[in-house]
Amino acid sequence: MSATRQAPVRLTQFAHGGGCACKIPPGELEEVVAGLAAPPSAAAGAPLLVGIATGDDAAVVGHRGTALVCTADFFTPVVDDPYDWGRIAAANALSDVYAMGGRPLLAVNLLAWPRDRLPFDLAGEVLRGGLDVATEAACHVGGGHSVDDPEPKYGMAVTGVADPEQLLRNDAGRPGLPLSLTKPLGLGVLNNRHKATGERFEQAVATMVALNRDAGEAALAAGARCATDVTGFGLLGHLHKLARASGVSAVIDTGAVPYLDGAREAVRDGYVSGGTRRNLEWVTPYTDFGDTDADTRLLLADAQTSGGLLVAGEVPGAPVIGELVPRGSHSLVLR
Repeated sequence: MSATRQAPVRLTQFAHGGGCACKIPPGELEEVVAGLAAPPSAAAGAPLLVGIATGDDAAVVGHRGTALVCTADFFTPVVDDPYDWGRIAAANALSDVYAMGGRPLLAVNLLAWPRDRLPFDLAGEVLRGGLDVATEAACHVGGGHSVDDPEPKYGMAVTGVADPEQLLRNDAGRPGLPLSLTKPLGLGVLNNRHKATGERFEQAVATMVALNRDAGEAALAAGARCATDVTGFGLLGHLHKLARASGVSAVIDTGAVPYLDGAREAVRDGYVSGGTRRNLEWVTPYTDFGDTDADTRLLLADAQTSGGLLVAGEVPGAPVIGELVPRGSHSLVLR
């Protein structure tokens, strides 16, 4: 438990958004990066295995028989406790490596801090939280970079390794594969309620700080080759990207999707972020919602922070929430 739990400073009040809900909306982001794919590198022996084309979780380059996995992730405070924020941000950044079937080796900190508004001892707690989670992941932390910024932000750039023949990619889905989800949804609405009221949700913190290491290893052991992690674009957004990249459609059994305790009540009471609403707006043209009610639609689009892995395949202990099917008129079908 953090030594600063009773600190009067509420970090979430220093940010316009919180966690992965502060990401640039997916539709706007895709317009910005369209056409930015670089030509193949002439560097001998270093082929780009995964780049920007499919919007996967990390970049992957081949090097001397292995695959180097590179990613960066940072965001504004998602909780008020600085130590927990650091742990959550680190777990979230490391998750991109696990989502590619990799093992993180080295991380560097990315810190933006309003030095005239917030004491540096809080920044120290944030960094301590990140270090503790990286240590749990057996990942070195070798320094980093900081800037003076009006809004606090923290995360990590992470490098890992993977077997190039056993990558988990978002473009490797095939019809007939079941879909497994390794963490429950509802993190976004609970975090938004925390930001608005100061209520602390231990079940949300415990879910966010949990590494996706075991889930990634279990997916590989089960023979999976297609996965993504569920973060700021919500389950629907990330599944839409997976289905689009793989040339398939996805059917979701809405009754099988797990949610955190209190998530439906948070939606009912209006604690829905703008990021979640933008996610839902983005996927609506590609989705057959059937008779799914409005609250469930919002939860399925809820902007998660450090969410679970969405795996095309069965993962022991994780619920199966749907399946991939041949490409139809919609990339997503809710039943």
